[in-house]
Amino acid sequence: MLNEAPTAKNHILDCGERLIATKGFVGVGLAEILAVAGVPKGSFYHYFSSKERFGEALLVRYMERYVQGLEAMFRPDGTAGRARLMRYWQHWNSTQCATSCDPTTDTHSPATTSTKCLVVKLSAEVADISEAMRLTLRDGTDQIVQRIAACLQDAVADGSVPPHLDAHATALTLYQLWLGASLLSKLRRDNSPFEHALQATEQILDSTLV
Repeated sequence: MLNEAPTAKNHILDCGERLIATKGFVGVGLAEILAVAGVPKGSFYHYFSSKERFGEALLVRYMERYVQGLEAMFRPDGTAGRARLMRYWQHWNSTQCATSCDPTTDTHSPATTSTKCLVVKLSAEVADISEAMRLTLRDGTDQIVQRIAACLQDAVADGSVPPHLDAHATALTLYQLWLGASLLSKLRRDNSPFEHALQATEQILDSTLV
């Protein structure tokens, strides 16, 4: 797990994450990060050798937190594996639509930017400009798919999805489906892509052809 100390480093990361969640990585300059964090340039370079290294550290921390939250959500609690999995998609629906579908939302508020998915926000942007950041996102999404697959394996075991379901292939299909829905919701400014994704998810989990 990423070391949470020192506090000054995490403060810079927190401020940068809020800005980047709204404006993107390229759209946020170092001067803006320093101004919001209230630290001099020397403090930034004490922890990060470049803006790219800062972005890499930000994404490593973000993906670790995300995977930890996913593990907590999928942890067996007496409910069927399918129900735990659908709880995740419902959470995705409510948080991402609340922060990206409504153009009147105050996107500068930490309460909204802190829930934005940086995978959705940054994948296309940083893949071509930073190999280190691309690999961080790639490895992080691989871990997400693995956790979804593990939950699906639980669902197969408890009978809440068909016994022949390929857990990993289905996990990858569902994750790709929801990433696509997130991008479309930004274009359409409504939650119809998420509603379709929920319906498609139920159909995939019910299908005897999976």
